Amino acid sequence: MLKDRSKTETGSSSFFSSRKNAEPQPQTRASHGLEQFFASIQDEENLSILDFAGASQANIGFITALGHRIYSNDVVHVMEEMFGTSGDFSSNQAEPEHAAAFLTETFGFEDQSFDGALLWDTLQFLAPPLLDQTVEHLARVLRPGSSLLAFFHAEEKTTSAPLYSYRIVNAKTMSLTPRGVVRPAQYFNNRSLEKLFQKFQSVKFFLTRDHLREVIVRR
Repeated sequence: MLKDRSKTETGSSSFFSSRKNAEPQPQTRASHGLEQFFASIQDEENLSILDFAGASQANIGFITALGHRIYSNDVVHVMEEMFGTSGDFSSNQAEPEHAAAFLTETFGFEDQSFDGALLWDTLQFLAPPLLDQTVEHLARVLRPGSSLLAFFHAEEKTTSAPLYSYRIVNAKTMSLTPRGVVRPAQYFNNRSLEKLFQKFQSVKFFLTRDHLREVIVRR
């Protein structure tokens, strides 16, 4: 089992505005992207999976029950610590010292350490050039032929997007618990995502009814 450096799921910063009027209620829905991700590893054993959702018994239990190892890191919390405590969140990402610290905290692994990655919605909150550097590190730490799953908000003119904690229910279903509202760094359409992952083998899209673009990328 790889060491777990996950963070807590709460915190106050300028990164996102919390919804404090009511207790967040999880919602469960089917996910074609999640189904495709697990289909890509269904015949494999003893794989290492990178999970950006932070440590959760649901995700750890499901992955280890399949006979794989999981490394959990709450990357949203890392973003808060590095970029969201003062000033402008997007501008802070352009600070070389902050960006380097984020990449070190998030990708302190040897080359080709992982056989898959569950990124959830984290990439949509990173602005260039840090976003491009993050994708380069993903290409470095993933083994050839492995898959990653990422979500992007699909409404072009939105000024804010819900931020969730993602939990695996089964190979086709996930649970989403609201943890705040965030302004995406930019709008991602199919063309921009293909460009972002142009050094990967393939990119496949699933557009959902709740305005999420689910993306499966093959290393």
